[in-house]
This record gives sequence, C-alpha cells and structure tokens, in this order.
Amino acid sequence: MQGSRPPAFVKDNTVVGDAVSCLHFLAAHSQCECRLTNCRFPAQIAAVQMTTANRITLGRIALVPVFAVILLAYIRSGAESYRWLSIALLAIMAVGDVADGYIARRFGQQTEIGSLLDPLADKLLLTLALVILSLADRPHVDRIPLWLTATVLCRDAMLLLIVVAVGVRVGQRAVHPRPVGKAATVLQLACVFGSLLQAGDSLLRLAAAAAVLCTLLSGVLYLLDGLKILRQPSETAE
Repeated sequence: MQGSRPPAFVKDNTVVGDAVSCLHFLAAHSQCECRLTNCRFPAQIAAVQMTTANRITLGRIALVPVFAVILLAYIRSGAESYRWLSIALLAIMAVGDVADGYIARRFGQQTEIGSLLDPLADKLLLTLALVILSLADRPHVDRIPLWLTATVLCRDAMLLLIVVAVGVRVGQRAVHPRPVGKAATVLQLACVFGSLLQAGDSLLRLAAAAAVLCTLLSGVLYLLDGLKILRQPSETAE
C-alpha cells in the first residue's frame, strides 16, 4: 500500500507540496467574490450545495426558454390558449421567485451560488419578455413601450461595465444591490403581466413610466457606488 500524501502548506507565500496536494489545498482555500451580489464562494465546484431553494431557481431558469417559445407562438398565431399558457408560466416563475427566497431564509438555505442564480433567472426572463413584447407588431398584442425596454437594456449594460471596471481596477470589491433595483424588477414584471392580461394601453404606459423611473434611479445609484469604489484606492494611497 502507498503511504498517505503529505499535506501541502504555505511557505513564503508559496504553496509547497506535490501536485495533487497543492490542488486540494487551493480548492479548499481559494475564494472568488461576485462583485454584483457581494457574495463569496469557494473555488471547488463540488462543494456547491444543491438546496431546495437552488433547485427552484434552476427550475425557473429552465422555464425561461419554454416561456419564450410559447410567447412567440402566441404573437405569431394569436391563439388565446398560448396567451393563457404564457400567463400561467409567468405566474409560476414569479411565485417561484418568492418561494426560493422564502425557503432560503426560513430554512437557512442561503448559498453563494443561489445569490448568483436568482438575479440571473430574473434577468433572463425579463430581458426576453420585454424585448419580445416591445417588438411584437400584431394587433392582438398589447405592446410594451420600446422606451422601457431600451432603458432596461442600457441600465443593465452600464451595470455590467461597472462590475467589470470595479473588478479590473479594484479587485474584490462589490457594487451592492439596491432596494430600488428590486422595485424596478417588480414593475418590469408587472408590465409583462399587464401586456399579456391586456390591461390596456393607458395602464400599461403608467406602469412602464414607473418602471423607467425606478430603473433610471437604480442605474444612477449603481453608477455612484461604482465611482465611489473606484476612487477608494487612490484616497487610501494619499
């Protein structure tokens, strides 16, 4: 029988040991930080816990392409069955969004991977829904105003640039999520529901205006947060 491998150790900022021991050491001690959600997660993928809350979130992500296909089928054919099926799927995903958050908090299932997947599920759903429903040029579709979709896409692109800039210039710093950002998400979802439920042009435009206001405000706050983080190293050095 072969003897057990000696564990790796750190000497002069260098990991010392054989290849396998060094890999195990790095997997156990290395960390990454998400600058969007301010969460830290270990480098080893095998350590990710697949909790009930995370399974619900993954289910939401899996339903997004199904929802998009059915929504496109409704726009193309105008069949009421497709419209109601789209509404049902949208409602299921909205309830799932609330459920996974509640389960994670109530039963201590808050994980780093979950804090990454949850906003990803929201972004995928809303981006597809807003783009499809704002470009749909059919008489049976209550179109979402194009200016709402453009505002959301521009804000998200700016947020991505902020995250990249903070990561490159500063390192492990975070642009914290804002409550107004969550409010913007809720209002954008309300616009999608309003379009599919045929709530009427005036009510849809009112909800879209509120969504644009929250989206712009959250974008400004994210920009200020990013600039503040980027200035911190120079202020510390002075």
